[in-house]
Amino acid sequence: MTAGPADPGPSSSSQADVDLVASVRPLNPKVAALGGGHGLSASLSALRRVTRQLSAIVTVADDGGSSGRLRRQYGVLPPGDLRMALAALCGDDAWGTTWSRVVQHRFTGEAELGGHAVGNMLIVALWELLGDTVQGLDWVGRLLGAYGRVLPMASVPLDLVAEVEGLDPERPLGLSTVRGQVACASTTGRVRSVSLIPEDPPACPEAVTAILDADWVVLGPGSWFTSVLPHLMVPELAQALVSTPARRIVALNLVAQPGETEGFSPQTHLEVLADHAPQLKFDIVLADRGAAGGAAAELEKAAGMLGGRLVLADLAMRDGTPRHDPRQLAGAFAEIFEGE
Repeated sequence: MTAGPADPGPSSSSQADVDLVASVRPLNPKVAALGGGHGLSASLSALRRVTRQLSAIVTVADDGGSSGRLRRQYGVLPPGDLRMALAALCGDDAWGTTWSRVVQHRFTGEAELGGHAVGNMLIVALWELLGDTVQGLDWVGRLLGAYGRVLPMASVPLDLVAEVEGLDPERPLGLSTVRGQVACASTTGRVRSVSLIPEDPPACPEAVTAILDADWVVLGPGSWFTSVLPHLMVPELAQALVSTPARRIVALNLVAQPGETEGFSPQTHLEVLADHAPQLKFDIVLADRGAAGGAAAELEKAAGMLGGRLVLADLAMRDGTPRHDPRQLAGAFAEIFEGE
């Protein structure tokens, strides 16, 4: 019989992570990271290497796939983005990598379980047993040995509504209304603005507290209209972002997203952010040096309009794919936290 890992417990971690965290551990700031989907996962994979006082605040508007099915059948928050955040907070040791794979695993086939992610079902099961959304997520985090806490941005499921230009080919400048996160993210038109239903949703109280108590707040990267901007439309959350004494970072995407932000320059992302939350200021705009390209001067000017300064770093994976490298991103965050 082949022996298993000598120490599969959640307290172990890779030496690389230990070295990186140790280099900034005296600082160990309290960080609240906001977003959803793959963008937030990238941010959390980096931030867990820098601090152990980390709260992820996650969008809850998904209406597709396994999340959408569970949301409709059980009336719960869509668990998918919450699951992805928990998986991103797993360590790089045997325990963390194994549980990350387990919760991300999807059943195959056409049967009733087909397409469901194991982690989604685990989260919903704990919600049913405990009757408490945050407590259920905390228990999953303990099981995974997550280096941080995952919180929903709102206490109720949300629907996204987008105003889209050019959806009707006969009216290229006309506006149409699209409802639902999947429809907004996959639209063939150009998204101009987004709103939420309900319009005044209750924020998760623990999420508000995490923002107010943080040393740093990180917004982005991620799908701009469907994962990043929705946080600014939950009134209590938006007010907390404006009034928190924390310093604020907005981390930009590496590329524009087809449909949702197609044709957007990095500075356009900041202009749209300012349009949706004119009172919100940022101390740092973090962008990939390659993505900024020859427009660094324009991006620096846009950062100044938000009240902050531009930080450029090499953040992309070296394989040519438009993905953030967690270690490169962690290094950039660590330098910002140490230098401010």
